[in-house]
Amino acid sequence: MSPTSPASPTSTANPHCPTRRLTTAQALVAFLARQYTERDGRRQRLISATWGIFGHGNVAGIGQALVEAAAGGGPGGPGGTTHGTPTPTSTGHRMPYLQGRNEQAMVHAAVGYARQSGRLSAHAVTTSIGPGATNLVTGAALATINRLPVLLLPGDTFATRPADPVLQQLEVPYAGDVSVNDCLRPVSRYFDRITRPEALIPAALQAMRVLADPAETGAVTLALPQDVQAEAYDWPEEFFAERDWHVRRPAPDTFELEAAVRAIRSARRPLIVAGGGVRHSAAEETLAAFTAATRIPVASTQAGKGALRHDHPADVGGIGHTGTATADELARTADLVIGIGTRFSDFTTASGTLFADPTVRFLHLNITGFDAHKLAALPLVADARAGLEALTAALAGRGYRVDPAYETEYTGAKEAWEERVEASFATPAPAARPTQTQVLGLLDTLVTEDDILINAAGSLPGDLHKLWRARSRDQYHVEYGYSCMGYEIPAAIGVLLATGSQGRAGRPVWALVGDGTYLMNPTEIVTAVQENLPLKLLILQNHGYASIGGLSEAVGAERFGTAYRHRDADGGFTGPPLPVDLAANAASLGLRVLRATTVDDLRKALSEARDAEGPTCVYVETETPDTVSGPPPAQAWWDVPVAETASRPAAVKAREEYDRQVAARRRHL
Repeated sequence: MSPTSPASPTSTANPHCPTRRLTTAQALVAFLARQYTERDGRRQRLISATWGIFGHGNVAGIGQALVEAAAGGGPGGPGGTTHGTPTPTSTGHRMPYLQGRNEQAMVHAAVGYARQSGRLSAHAVTTSIGPGATNLVTGAALATINRLPVLLLPGDTFATRPADPVLQQLEVPYAGDVSVNDCLRPVSRYFDRITRPEALIPAALQAMRVLADPAETGAVTLALPQDVQAEAYDWPEEFFAERDWHVRRPAPDTFELEAAVRAIRSARRPLIVAGGGVRHSAAEETLAAFTAATRIPVASTQAGKGALRHDHPADVGGIGHTGTATADELARTADLVIGIGTRFSDFTTASGTLFADPTVRFLHLNITGFDAHKLAALPLVADARAGLEALTAALAGRGYRVDPAYETEYTGAKEAWEERVEASFATPAPAARPTQTQVLGLLDTLVTEDDILINAAGSLPGDLHKLWRARSRDQYHVEYGYSCMGYEIPAAIGVLLATGSQGRAGRPVWALVGDGTYLMNPTEIVTAVQENLPLKLLILQNHGYASIGGLSEAVGAERFGTAYRHRDADGGFTGPPLPVDLAANAASLGLRVLRATTVDDLRKALSEARDAEGPTCVYVETETPDTVSGPPPAQAWWDVPVAETASRPAAVKAREEYDRQVAARRRHL
């Protein structure tokens, strides 16, 4: 039926309950445009835009609805008819549309936007059925693992089944109600399939609840059968009222707070581990106040780096396998580890080998009880800012502060590590080819607190976690919950949209990628060009998977299958590097490309790119650290099981080292 058709038999129209006749897709888009979050008196759109690639599963439904929404349609506007009290045409609730090139990349862009927006605003992503929908799975997993909100709207097969199967339908012999969209169930925090128009009402409300809940948020999926998208229904006007979803700051339980205070007061060598929850809660200033009062040192996870500026006296850098020597040595001798907004992944705990003191205890301040109880910790279930404020107040009158000798110890160790950073960043002669860490060193001399660096996978996260000097709370944007290759470029687009840099020069946003990551997902370069977003793309060409190459060597796999090279006479991949020109590829997609072959070239190119108002790429082929000084080695172990039996000497030796390391692992009970 068209939006102006007479009421259907399922109509709820009556003079006492005003309704609006719209398709399910039109109703959903209109509903989304009227949802807001509110925290600390700040109000913003919950769903501020929709990404989409159209096919037969969504073009006639969501696609048509977005056309009307972009023109100010929806309830009271073009395409709707009123039953009951008339409502003036509204043009203040448009739904902006963003055109993507790859469904996974669209989710990555939405995640980048959500993180930069403090989880207070998000994007929706619509796809057709079939491969468009299944391409969402990786992005959904990334969003959920990182606790970042994104709304997924995949098309689905016909609810009415007029033909069975339809194009791209998965047939499951034992169940008629399964589609490929069920792949999204385990990676979604909320999932529903809308098989009737009226079922959208409770599902949409539940979806908003989860997206706006700091303890529950992640990917939310509403699977939309294509016939239901286009079906008209008489929607209650109340469904389209503006709604504010308050983002809670739960305070800690009194009993848990007192237990936390007792644990801190009895600690001799406490250490804070700051995670992404500090940033999501905007608790950086509160953390700084807490450390000023207590002088407890602060180490950071990948998601938490930047919680304190790098030059803050209490900041001791990254922790765990990719951490600093300062933070990891403090972790080994800590008697109380205070986690704030962290999941304590194996990289943070060095696979259960890092926190070595026999008497060590854990105190976890986290908004979710699930995370707060990890490592048999004393739980302090609360918002990070609210929890830190309560701890600071509770300790204020009890005179707690760490021993001055402990403070002197960690500040001295921090100074020593800074010398190692300087040595890694130091560049050779201007005509030399830089290493990867020297590239970071040149970037370090250029950026200010305005710059934002985005990375996710390869060897760069380790170098950045150990060495990068974070100058602001949001400068360091490394996705390491899922460590997903191909995240960086689309995420940078999301960040640029969140910072208001569309169509003009704004905050410099750098996407740092190696050649392996670039080849995974360069498609959204076209989107950056289309939207004239001032993306700064830095491509480091090292001819293969550098990070996995090093890991492969460490576990006795001899770097097999990790280099981008021609086959040799024996069938291996040790021949000349492949003649791949990524700079030419980036230029063919519309980027302005600056090639750098020397340190001096790179310094100039980075400066020029930073000042550029349009999307720009800097391309550099890096020197391997085998021939010059590289980054400091790992300061803590990471458990990747090694073959227990092998004939090759490399694997036998690696297993011996593995057995030695694994003996130090412990369960904290």
